[in-house]
Amino acid sequence: MPCTSVFGAQWGDEGKGKIIDRLSANADVVVRYQGGANAGHTVVVGAEEYILHLIPSGILHPGKVNVIGQGVALDPVQFLDEVDGLRARGVAVDPSNLRLSANAHVIFEYHMRLDQLAERWRGEGRIGTTGRGIGPAYADKTARTGLRVCDLLEPEHCKTRLRAALAEKNALIERVHGCEPFDFDTQFDRYVSLGDRLRSFVCDTGAEVRAAADGGKHVLFEGAQGFMLDIDGGTYPYVTSSNTGVAGIAAGAGFPPGRIDRSIGIAKAYCTRVGEGPFPSELHGAEAERLRAAGNEFGATTGRPRRCGLFDVPAMRYSLELNGADGWIMTNLDVLTGFDEIRVGTRYRRGDERWHDYPAHLPTLAGITVEAEGRPGWTEDITGVRMFADLPRTAREYVQWVEEQVGSPVLMISVGPDRDQVIDREV
Repeated sequence: MPCTSVFGAQWGDEGKGKIIDRLSANADVVVRYQGGANAGHTVVVGAEEYILHLIPSGILHPGKVNVIGQGVALDPVQFLDEVDGLRARGVAVDPSNLRLSANAHVIFEYHMRLDQLAERWRGEGRIGTTGRGIGPAYADKTARTGLRVCDLLEPEHCKTRLRAALAEKNALIERVHGCEPFDFDTQFDRYVSLGDRLRSFVCDTGAEVRAAADGGKHVLFEGAQGFMLDIDGGTYPYVTSSNTGVAGIAAGAGFPPGRIDRSIGIAKAYCTRVGEGPFPSELHGAEAERLRAAGNEFGATTGRPRRCGLFDVPAMRYSLELNGADGWIMTNLDVLTGFDEIRVGTRYRRGDERWHDYPAHLPTLAGITVEAEGRPGWTEDITGVRMFADLPRTAREYVQWVEEQVGSPVLMISVGPDRDQVIDREV
């Protein structure tokens, strides 16, 4: 059975939750390997809507093992709230189907406080963080001052490490930012108590995932955010704090990269972005508002209105190439219904310079504009279509033309929010 990577190929919010939920039906193990609770994967099952922040989307399918790998920045409060919320809605969640890496780094209250304070200081240079402490937690991981889930399970060890970490953070909070410091005893008692609740889920997840693959199980790796927000390949510094694509799997899941058999990108039939940062194909005014309303483009985690833009061919090609994608899945095609013309960004321009490929060598995309080409739209309702041949002719031609421009096959098309509103082509 194959080991498959599924990643967002744009700026996040590509509809990964639904697609991963769909692909999870044929998987045995679903692994989340990076990011934190700033990701919001929305899955619609009949009349029920689920928004998952940390727990993999496979949790909604009985009999699947869901894994949170060591590359995830874990907010234990959010994790346990999510567990309790799913259980309250009748979803089975227990250590038999949800496993948590002992080596995942923990987000503390001081990480959240520092995240919010630092953003305030950046002024016009703010990066649009969600303020959930993910960046500071990853910074501590790199600085080797972070605490992991396993530390919470050993109180005396945790006491030593937390005391040292909190002394540094409190000095920063109090003397630089002028805010009240955290009380050590309160923080220690709280997080050790949270560790006790986490204990039954904790294991060496890397060993378990490798053993599953060795036993012929189908392992599905679930990316969070999108590749254009990757810490190395994205629009730095307006990015997230982890490797969001296939490169994050080896370190974040403890799984050999050479054993990943297939890589699949996910992208909308247009583009969106939440927060600050470059967005070359962005639309403004009435055109953007119409697209935002049609697609209900508001963040699942933050509720912030998403910036909307044209499908960006150079950025998409770049994303798929760097992740070695075997193909991609187009979501939200139904949102484009009713537009007389559908414009697509095909190359970048700055002054007299032109690029057909994404200009990753530039330190900033300031002054970049996207040149677009138009394709005829359609008016027919496509939400009930399940065969590619049954789409309106102009919808088929749009998909095929974009597919040719990107140079990678479209394997599946989503035509609505429900898990069954898809057109399978090759997955």
